[in-house]
Amino acid sequence: MKKLTAAALCWTCLWAQPPAAPEGEDLALRTALSEAGSSAVDFIRALEQHLERFPETAKRAELERALAKAALDAKDRDRIVRYGERALRRDPDDLHLLERVARALLETDDAAAAERALRYARRYQETVDTMRRQDAPGRVPAGEWQDELDRGAARALLLQARASGVTGKAAEAVSLARSAYEMYPSAEAAREIARWLIRQGREWEAVEHLADAFTLADPKNTEADRLRDRQRMGALFSKAKGGEQGLGDLVLRSFDRTSALLEARRQRARAADPNSGAREVLDFTLSGLTGGSLKLREMQGKVVVFDFWATWCGPCRIQHPLYEQVRRKFAGRPEVVFLSVNTDEDREAVEPFLRENGWQVAVYFEDGLSRALEISSIPTTVILDQQGKVFSRMNGFLPDRFVAMLTERIEDALRRR
Repeated sequence: MKKLTAAALCWTCLWAQPPAAPEGEDLALRTALSEAGSSAVDFIRALEQHLERFPETAKRAELERALAKAALDAKDRDRIVRYGERALRRDPDDLHLLERVARALLETDDAAAAERALRYARRYQETVDTMRRQDAPGRVPAGEWQDELDRGAARALLLQARASGVTGKAAEAVSLARSAYEMYPSAEAAREIARWLIRQGREWEAVEHLADAFTLADPKNTEADRLRDRQRMGALFSKAKGGEQGLGDLVLRSFDRTSALLEARRQRARAADPNSGAREVLDFTLSGLTGGSLKLREMQGKVVVFDFWATWCGPCRIQHPLYEQVRRKFAGRPEVVFLSVNTDEDREAVEPFLRENGWQVAVYFEDGLSRALEISSIPTTVILDQQGKVFSRMNGFLPDRFVAMLTERIEDALRRR
């Protein structure tokens, strides 16, 4: 779910859905929002004043949802809770709001607020569990989708741990935080385990988890976070041992442990999806229409011409015979490889399409490659040089010039060393 900024919440967005507002209210909102500009704070003020002026507005639901999103941008805890809870009563499966409202409620040690947060965290987990039973949306790679679901489930467990701890259930909090860490290792989860172990008086056990938080390769772990972990870890270690001698060995063991844990996760992800973690074009493996797969790393040293197309794309049909003309020009040159890459979401439509149109070409599925190459329209032709780097890109095509242009660019790529 994309983050919605105050600047994006223009009056046209708010009035895009029925029911229509009375003309006077419509004009008032246009004026208020135009004066608010792109400031989240001014945007919130304008909408709140509008709701005070028009308390019976038929657009209250949209306006309060917009206020919840703007409160997130403004990091306004009280309004995140106030408007977020109202929005969740209307849309209880909004994952972004479920997490952010729960976190806001847990910023204090108020037990009643923690009970509400616990309900949202459990709803978050239920929603993620439902999503696990569904296919990945659009062209999102299976490995990336699984990774995001694991991350979401871990966040839900972590919020439940914090809420449980605040309500006085420290042992349950430790168990839930451990489950979050096992689901998706993070510095926050390791820190949460330590927090509730300390609350139980198990300070020496907490040292190991603070060391994990300190050493874990986590992009969300800031230097300020690591400094606090280091200070707390050192204090607890010194309290138990009378000094920091031996702490370095403990930290090294933690580093080895967390590194092995992350590597094991990467290996599991690759087993489920060979393109998990792929960043460079040659790191990808494409599945074939008739079975088998193609490791693009095997193409290094060749000029590779990718033709990205789809069965529903009319221009792709027009381009295909032109593309075949270029392919025939290089038929005797093994240093040039042409790859037909299908981008259809419905893969079952591809084979009947090829048969119906008489296309005699080996077809591979994009398997996340189109996202890595930022393919935003089709047909698109991408040429890699012999080092595996993008040499040229042709978005769309000019029928009168396509054959000559593509031929020239392939020859230029062959000359690059």
